[in-house]
Amino acid sequence: MRSRFLPVAAATAAAALAAGTAPAQATARTGGPPAGSPAVAAFLPSTSSPLDPMAFAVVRPSAHPVELRSAPRSLSVTYTFQGRKYTLDDYLARSKANGFVVLDGQKVVYERYRAAGPDTRFQSWSMAKSFTSAAVGIALHEGRIHSVDDPVTRYLPELRASGYDGVSIRNLLRMSSGIDWNERADVPKTQLAAHRGFPVKRLAQRQVRGWEPGSGFEYTSMNTFVLARLVSEVTGMPYHRYVEEKVWKPAGMASTARIGGDSHDDLGYCCYYATDRDFARFGLLYLDKGRAGGRQVVPRAWVEESTRPSASFNPDYGLHWWLGGGGQDDFMAAGFGGQYIYVSPEHRVVIVKSAVSASQDQGEALSAFRAVAAEVARTR
Repeated sequence: MRSRFLPVAAATAAAALAAGTAPAQATARTGGPPAGSPAVAAFLPSTSSPLDPMAFAVVRPSAHPVELRSAPRSLSVTYTFQGRKYTLDDYLARSKANGFVVLDGQKVVYERYRAAGPDTRFQSWSMAKSFTSAAVGIALHEGRIHSVDDPVTRYLPELRASGYDGVSIRNLLRMSSGIDWNERADVPKTQLAAHRGFPVKRLAQRQVRGWEPGSGFEYTSMNTFVLARLVSEVTGMPYHRYVEEKVWKPAGMASTARIGGDSHDDLGYCCYYATDRDFARFGLLYLDKGRAGGRQVVPRAWVEESTRPSASFNPDYGLHWWLGGGGQDDFMAAGFGGQYIYVSPEHRVVIVKSAVSASQDQGEALSAFRAVAAEVARTR
């Protein structure tokens, strides 16, 4: 494993296209957007430019949103990282947070924005992977998928001549597909192909086997794209529509979201544009073991399986969820540039953090979030 957390490292050029920004403003490097260009990576593109054939599907909100009540509270937070003590204000400044929301159950006890606001739709980057996991779990519960131990090629025969031939759905979910992949080098190429309208499923068909599936961990966004394709294939509807009908609306989301694709398929591994409060509602859904609005949205057993270690070779990863570890039961969705949905079952706290251009140590984020969760519980 190259790092404890390794969210999508998307190309600046692709991010610029996603926001309708002129290609001349992009650079060739991978990572975040050019400094001082918040719209490039994080905020919802209003329209697609002629240079950007990428599809942005509309995902409609619930008719009965889960109520989040504003109940501001003074939080005195300090945490220690690498031998130094910091405050919550330090963390927000150091991580260049553009959005930060803290839930105590359904109460919004802390909310702060910079160059943004409650209605801003932030780019999720790899937090999207956890939504894809939820969609897979629901499809499994509905019997559309027989077993996660089935080879994915049982449902996607298009992949039989690729490195995915015979790879189980479980190994896709726990990032152990065995395909020859380098996240930092290959995701930018995939993003650029998507933004140029090239079918990413053809890139999936070109992947080759690099090592034995199920024998190790390699963070691979293409795995999640294949899972999104799987969801679409077994349900007979576009991935984004299934997410809308089975996750977004039932979970009580209050605002419209957008999901990016290649004009043929939704990517699934990134590119949800949504408000931080709706990302928090997704965290609340998992805090409540998959229940929202008095109904079971994501099967409880799937929530529990997804948020515990999925393999001995990486005890810090579940099924498309990162685990806090260290004997604690917290977990998070994590995205490139410092996007997080953090869930603390112990303290019943959900934290969402969005950032535009920062890529900070995820270990520090975990330390800060745990300190915030403990303080919320202490001041309850």
